[in-house]
Amino acid sequence: EPSMEYQDAVRMLNTLQTNAGYLEQVKRQRGDPQTQLEAMELYLARSGLQVEDLDRLNIIHVTGTKGKGSTCAFTECILRSYGLKTGFFSSPHLVQVRERIRINGQPISPELFTKYFWRLYHRLEETKDGSCVSMPPYFRFLTLMAFHVFLQEKVDLAVVEVGIGGAYDCTNIIRKPVVCGVSSLGIDHTSLLGDTVEKIAWQKGGIFKQGVPAFTVLQPEGPLAVLRDRAQQISCPLYLCPTLETLEEGGPPLALGLDGEHQRSNAALALQLAHCWLQRQDRHGAGEVKASRPGLLWQLPLAPVFQPTSHMRLGLRNTEWLGRTQVLRRGPLTWYLDGAHTPSSVQACVRWFRQALQGRERPSGGPEVRVLLFNATGDRDPAALLKLLQPCQFDYAVFCPNLTEVSSTGNADQQNFTVTLDQVLLRCLEHQQHWNHLDEEQASPDLWSAPSPEPGGPTSLLLAPHPPHTCSASSLVFSCISHALQWISQGRDPVFQPPTPPKGLLTHPVAHSGASVLHEAAAIHVLVTGSLHLVGGVLKLLEPALSQ
Repeated sequence: EPSMEYQDAVRMLNTLQTNAGYLEQVKRQRGDPQTQLEAMELYLARSGLQVEDLDRLNIIHVTGTKGKGSTCAFTECILRSYGLKTGFFSSPHLVQVRERIRINGQPISPELFTKYFWRLYHRLEETKDGSCVSMPPYFRFLTLMAFHVFLQEKVDLAVVEVGIGGAYDCTNIIRKPVVCGVSSLGIDHTSLLGDTVEKIAWQKGGIFKQGVPAFTVLQPEGPLAVLRDRAQQISCPLYLCPTLETLEEGGPPLALGLDGEHQRSNAALALQLAHCWLQRQDRHGAGEVKASRPGLLWQLPLAPVFQPTSHMRLGLRNTEWLGRTQVLRRGPLTWYLDGAHTPSSVQACVRWFRQALQGRERPSGGPEVRVLLFNATGDRDPAALLKLLQPCQFDYAVFCPNLTEVSSTGNADQQNFTVTLDQVLLRCLEHQQHWNHLDEEQASPDLWSAPSPEPGGPTSLLLAPHPPHTCSASSLVFSCISHALQWISQGRDPVFQPPTPPKGLLTHPVAHSGASVLHEAAAIHVLVTGSLHLVGGVLKLLEPALSQ
């Protein structure tokens, strides 16, 4: 377990998650976003830095709805392959908060985290006066801390992922990044950013800076036009990335460390960001530009087509990013982890999962079972996400809150004060009802195939048990991730071997009948999706090394 000092630092940090959470607060203060940024600059000044100091970090600033984290991970790994010392600030974390601040791809050590945390905390305590709140909220505090860590540790560059939005995000106090990127846009955080892709595009375009090159991937025409206008308004040269196929022409195909078709556009964006950074910093080895075809698409110039260098190839191949199209093979169990939580990312996740299943070897001697483990939080629409997951044909759907253990007082990294237990369990029951409802729609196209309800059978939220592979999948709700994993794995995961399960875990009929099915199965395929925090909790239990 991490040291006490580190746990104390994280607990203190968690008190900065205001009770209704950072999001609520952003909503309230959003009236005047300019004040938001000025407040952030004031915190920066109180912490002993000026905005100009951030220019020394040679920042690559990235926003987008989907794929911004993966794009950052590719970019960081490419530049690290050149022997550069990299800083990388991202959110949220999956297992430990230190993951948000990385140096050379590794989360900073608990010792370093503790040192910089208290140094900043005390500095802000000392400089408070009557007019200002002494401590910034959680995300802002970590953003300030990241800037301090990167400057002190003398990184050659920092890849900075926007928290939410762009224009008013607290990372946007950066004045002179080297280059900016916008990954794929879609609908998320609607209550904060607006409910159309165009409104969201306007927010994201807020990170554009005068004279600083920016790159984006091919988007639907609406948001692309908004980004184009925003760039013109700011005098920012915005380019459209050619596809990965275009960059592969005349060379061997590029191997990516992250699975899934949708990672190809993230990789194409990362290559442009790295290439542009290397050129602007006058570093050698940026890659030869092939005769640039100054094409225009939607009135946007195309970024240069160049031959990816061996360093770039190596970086793309070595990229790792937890909880995004991640596969863990464990004996009869295969865990598929993907933090998708918007309709388009869940669609991409479903494509990835089904492709992965097609490509596997079929086991001989016993049935295969497919299990969904799902949760959704915030203002996301669970019914829409669950509907998209239906084609995967799961035998069981399992729902649980994003809590690793029912009483997770022991671990500060996983604390979230923004919700209470009854709220989250009610949501899980709602998710289960949505799922059962979708299943019934699927199951009874006509009266003849509808299963007849047993007279006097249970009509509660807990479904009557079905044998697997009938028209309706069985569904279950557990009170925490640990119980859900215990039921799914039935002690058959060689790494995840928890103490004996609590008494009531198998008393429910579906749990009971399912337990024997899972016990006998030759292969169990588990897709974990709907929430990054759910994936984080699952990783914490399945990969204990991540918590060390």
